Amino acid sequence: MARLLRYAAPHSRQIWLASICSVFNKFFDLAPPALIGAAVDVIVQRQDSFLARFGVVEVWDQLVLLSAITFVVWLLESLFQYLYAILWRNLAQLVQNDLRNDAYRHLQGLELAYFEERSTGGLMSVLSDDINQLERFLDNGANEILQVVTTAIVISVAFLVLAPSVAWMAILPMPIIVWCSIRFQKLLAPYYADVRERVGVLNSRLANNIGGITTIKAFTAEEYESDRVRQESEAYRESNRRAIRVSSAFVPLIRIVILCGFTATLLFGGMAAVEGTLTVGVYSVLVFLTQRLLWPLTRLGETLDQYQRAMASTNRVMGLLDTPFEIHPGARELPASQVRGAIDIKNITFSYQTGPPVLRDVSISIAAGETIGVVGTTGSGKSTLVKLLLRLYEVKKGQMLLDDTPIQELRLQDLRGAIGLVSQDVFLFHGTVRENIAYGSWGASAAEIEQAARQAEAHEFIERLASGYDTIVGERGQKLSGGQRQRIAIARALLKNPPILVLDEATSAVDNETEAAIQRSLEKISRNRTTIAIAHRLSTIRNADRICVLEGGRVAEIGTHEELVALNGVYAALWRVQTGTEASTAQG
Repeated sequence: MARLLRYAAPHSRQIWLASICSVFNKFFDLAPPALIGAAVDVIVQRQDSFLARFGVVEVWDQLVLLSAITFVVWLLESLFQYLYAILWRNLAQLVQNDLRNDAYRHLQGLELAYFEERSTGGLMSVLSDDINQLERFLDNGANEILQVVTTAIVISVAFLVLAPSVAWMAILPMPIIVWCSIRFQKLLAPYYADVRERVGVLNSRLANNIGGITTIKAFTAEEYESDRVRQESEAYRESNRRAIRVSSAFVPLIRIVILCGFTATLLFGGMAAVEGTLTVGVYSVLVFLTQRLLWPLTRLGETLDQYQRAMASTNRVMGLLDTPFEIHPGARELPASQVRGAIDIKNITFSYQTGPPVLRDVSISIAAGETIGVVGTTGSGKSTLVKLLLRLYEVKKGQMLLDDTPIQELRLQDLRGAIGLVSQDVFLFHGTVRENIAYGSWGASAAEIEQAARQAEAHEFIERLASGYDTIVGERGQKLSGGQRQRIAIARALLKNPPILVLDEATSAVDNETEAAIQRSLEKISRNRTTIAIAHRLSTIRNADRICVLEGGRVAEIGTHEELVALNGVYAALWRVQTGTEASTAQG
């Protein structure tokens, strides 16, 4: 709660206004019992009533005055209820909006390893469901707490003034109720923490299944996945059931305590009125106020329930916000226009988490404007080099330099802005072809977008789509083929016009015709920029200035295509396998 209040501090003015309106609303809400008691006093005492002391002697005049006061009180109560409802709800929306934006911004700044260790559904649960839970508490719970406190203070003072001899009977249950509330709060905390955890697991399962719906259908796994979702949903329901069983016991127990206070006031206050030590009007006020004091406390059960759910959600959201950044941005500016593109990789050794090293003492020097191919068997560390260059992971041992500057010293925005990446795992956003090509190059004109598409050999197939460049590609580009998605990704990188272009298996999902087209344009694509082409198909990088061969995380060979074939080493063996030379030799 303290963290949440500190987080809401920028909205302190609205919090104060909302709190004042809640207090005034409850103050006027408590006035009718006093007015009823005054009316009873007028009927019983007539010209000797309490109001008569203020000069209003006639019974009619007294009742008219009470009616007028009642009208004003109800009007003010309604006004402040309207105001606090608007203020609290808008405040909930503001805090929810700020918290979600800050949490998402913080999430984007975390290293790639953080996402690889967590499910998308779990993170979505924090950003959506948990933050919505906080909103629900601010909508109602904060107002309820304020109004209960206001009720307790106002009525306790009224009792002590009107009938101190009876007041203790109504006030005595209050500390018991507070103690029970605190005990229940501590008891409920672990139950609701488990509920939040379970809903995160369920959301993770649902997000995973929706994303893999094609695989589920292809392997006729619908029943299997439905059963897994049922199990997770059942675990979530069972977790909620345990929490509900405990939280539901609060109100009945509190009612018993309240009943004792109310009965005592009714009995002993009534006897005091009969004996004449308490007026009938004051007795009426006491009975009504006792009910108004104690019965609202039963709502503490619901408020406490909301509070515990909100605090469990707060812990998860704040846990995300407290996650430290492993990759810290440098301060040195390097605009893309000033990047020459010289890359020096010096003695890099890298492993993921506690696994074995993926790269071992790797050193590669790439001249500005050079096109270098990187090849190797699966798991040799090709894609890892790209991730380290983009600082998606941090180099632990060794050094990477861009134009003689360690990449850790550069602003992340400048470093990544200087690199255009086409990954083997192409991601397209739900939107048009035009929007996906222009992603990251927000001010690009239609002519520039088309030119980038032509360079990527994508223009012709785009023109054949139903709406051309305005065709919706679907979520993750599911309406397009793998080759089409790959070419749009290449066009997106080219439109960025980066001084460094990285093609990470950029032709892995294209057909032979498309590969040949991309290979034809590779010379134009790589002109006047440093190009790193990671390839499985060696024909794609045959004409590169140099080819680096990785084997077992080390640089096994480096040279031109002709030099490496002549060397008759790892590259030559891969070349023979892909061209069929080795098979032919074996058959001969």
